[in-house]
Amino acid sequence: QVQLVESGGGLVQPGGSLRLSCAASGSIVSINAMGWYRQAPGKERESVARITSGGIITLVDSVKGRFTISTDNAKNTVYLQMNSLEPEDTAVYYCNVVIWNGSKFAGYWGQGTQVTVSS
Repeated sequence: QVQLVESGGGLVQPGGSLRLSCAASGSIVSINAMGWYRQAPGKERESVARITSGGIITLVDSVKGRFTISTDNAKNTVYLQMNSLEPEDTAVYYCNVVIWNGSKFAGYWGQGTQVTVSS
């Protein structure tokens, strides 16, 4: 079993910054990819940022130049640095991790953390 613990959400004014963290623990042989999704009220969940074990980064167009994804492999932790936040970034942010457990690849989700951008 794998557990994901997210932290770092909150309320911030437009133009502000937040950093989200997601730490993975449990039956992990290796991590294939880590990423962040978000879901705003009435909208579908969308991929925001993703980083593979090989260092390939994918960002949704709306956050390019503002968000940065990074990892601390020693801690099995992924970060999302969010700068120049806009009201449109308001959503619940979910961490997603794809791991190899020795016999198969499996994906896991964090519990979600609320990010609200408002004045």
